[in-house]
Amino acid sequence: MANIMSIEKRNDILRLLCEGNSLRSVSRLMGSNVRTILTQLEWAAGHCQRVMDEQFVNLHLGHVEVDEMWTFVGKKQARLTVEEKALRHDIGDEYLWYGIDQQSMLIPAFLVGKRTGDNARRFMRQLASRLWFPGPHASDDHAFGAGTYRPVIQISTDAFVAYPEAVDMFLGPYARFGTIVKEFRNSNIVYQPSEIVGSKRRAVFNLDGKERTICTSHVERSNLTVRTFMRRFTRLALGFSKKLECLQWAVTLHMAYFNFCWQPRTLEDRMTPAMAAGLTNRPWTFTELMGA
Repeated sequence: MANIMSIEKRNDILRLLCEGNSLRSVSRLMGSNVRTILTQLEWAAGHCQRVMDEQFVNLHLGHVEVDEMWTFVGKKQARLTVEEKALRHDIGDEYLWYGIDQQSMLIPAFLVGKRTGDNARRFMRQLASRLWFPGPHASDDHAFGAGTYRPVIQISTDAFVAYPEAVDMFLGPYARFGTIVKEFRNSNIVYQPSEIVGSKRRAVFNLDGKERTICTSHVERSNLTVRTFMRRFTRLALGFSKKLECLQWAVTLHMAYFNFCWQPRTLEDRMTPAMAAGLTNRPWTFTELMGA
């Protein structure tokens, strides 16, 4: 007879992963082997991805801040051989690309991969596919007035060179876009926080006179939440991912949990990001998320 895990135990395993426990820590706490836990994580990632694809449709977002967060899979980039650098995309340095809405704290799009122009375009395509856009007729000439495009979102990023092309390709005149570069002092001192001494904001398009609104502070603060609750991103620890697909599964589970169950202190009345974005009318429990 097959040994079938109960739904309650499966949810307990996944909840422990969401709360920052490593795979082997969960294995010891729940009495399950690592392979079983990975099987449940793979199922949860697919389920959470379907839930977010169904819910994130025609989103009205104001200002999305985008950032890339570094981690590595298997071993760091400097340890790769020449052959591995040429043939393997699934080991070495990897980045979590994601954006967070400044008002609702919703994370509408994310991607795990190398820091390349192709992934920048893939990320922006995913973000654009989840936004609301006015119909084509809305920008036509009306009542003897020249037609115009009304921006529906503002995008703030760092100065990575692939962003302007990616934003223009998938959002075009419907986005206000600017970049910010922060300048630090003592950034080479190991284990010491760097001191920020200035920042340079640049309006790329549709932001004339509004350069002061360009900001990535919220998404950079969110990096701390990700590193705290996903051991795969914790620096100087042994919880790093050994396979790229396992990293992708863990990220998908965390993003769904954050969007539908997490209650950030920065939001009024302890709302979840999904509530603040108008997607739900109450916080979801973890059991509800897994059974949605």
